[in-house]
Amino acid sequence: MPKPLSDDLRCRILDAYEQKEGSQSKLAARFGVSFDYVHKILRHWRRSGKKERVPQSRYGRPSRVTEAVRDQLRVRLADQPDKTLAELSADLQTIGVPLGRSRISQILQQMSLGRKKNASRRRARLGSESQTARRVS
Repeated sequence: MPKPLSDDLRCRILDAYEQKEGSQSKLAARFGVSFDYVHKILRHWRRSGKKERVPQSRYGRPSRVTEAVRDQLRVRLADQPDKTLAELSADLQTIGVPLGRSRISQILQQMSLGRKKNASRRRARLGSESQTARRVS
């Protein structure tokens, strides 16, 4: 994507237009830009009244996961580290931040907060493997 033209050039074109130094096509030729560019900045200037470029925003809407929400997650996990993702989702829902379990899992991974392993499931799985091995022998 090409770099945007400077605000200085925009202001010079708009100042020249205000001083009636030429038509849009003559100003485009004089400043070495396209007619469409001059037309676009004039339209923007008439609509907003600003000569400078509008700062570009990032794509999409802002995330609901602010630093305050991350702090809430840290506090809730410090108080009760074995909370499930569903319980964390319900907790965040009470403070007005609706997030699903998968999104909470992503956030916890980004924050390097691991989930507590369920030792009882691991023992049960290991026990069933050893019984399977006995049956085969």
